[in-house]
Amino acid sequence: MLPRTLLCPPTIVAACLATAVFAGSALADGLLPTHRLSAATAGAIVSEAVASCARQDYAETAVVVDADGVQQALLRGDRAGSHTLNSANDKAYTAASFKSDTSALVERAKTAPGFAALFTQLPHLMLFGGGVVIKVGDEVVGAVGAAGAPGANLDEACAKAGVDKVRDQLK
Repeated sequence: MLPRTLLCPPTIVAACLATAVFAGSALADGLLPTHRLSAATAGAIVSEAVASCARQDYAETAVVVDADGVQQALLRGDRAGSHTLNSANDKAYTAASFKSDTSALVERAKTAPGFAALFTQLPHLMLFGGGVVIKVGDEVVGAVGAAGAPGANLDEACAKAGVDKVRDQLK
């Protein structure tokens, strides 16, 4: 049996429960709704990015990161160099971090020396084309980075091919 001091009348218990429910809904107001890529979608993006470059005889690696820049999927294509693993990851991380394709960041850095300096001071930022944001509406839900083709514009085209493959799922 519980000590008398721990027993509460039903009306007090009901009031405590109601307060807890209202407090819980107030906390929910402080949360941000977000979207996430499924593993299957992330896998399809890297697969198509690598396949798109392979059709052009480029040995490519593709990496998908979530909106925070955390790696979610990676595919190293046949004969892709080991350096492409870090390059693709850093391009995706940079795009997700800045919520912008890396080719646009390259252009911005040409006229903003202070901005360009960030890329020498912070780890995993890469000022090179080939990182493409993945959006649902206006919300950035991730990014894909591609590396290995003989040019940033070619890497970017392969990364975009990966996103285009799943475009209908990004609604």
